Amino acid sequence: MGWTTGAAIFLVIWWLVLFMVLPWGIQSIPSEDVVKGHAAGAPRRPRVITKMLVTTAISIVLWFVIYWVIDSGLISFRS
Repeated sequence: MGWTTGAAIFLVIWWLVLFMVLPWGIQSIPSEDVVKGHAAGAPRRPRVITKMLVTTAISIVLWFVIYWVIDSGLISFRS
């Protein structure tokens, strides 16, 4: 696997994992605390940086598993 293919696979994995991690630990703001101009469904503390770090860690592990599967020949994309 070339570095461009590896980077593309990592990017796809990262985005997929990010969308799976985003809903973790979400607590909505109570309706009585909503300030004018804010969305009622906005999370109280989104913790985006933490979720991005968790996403990166999970993506690295998944990328290494995929790399091992492709490099070991368990799955071959060539005939």
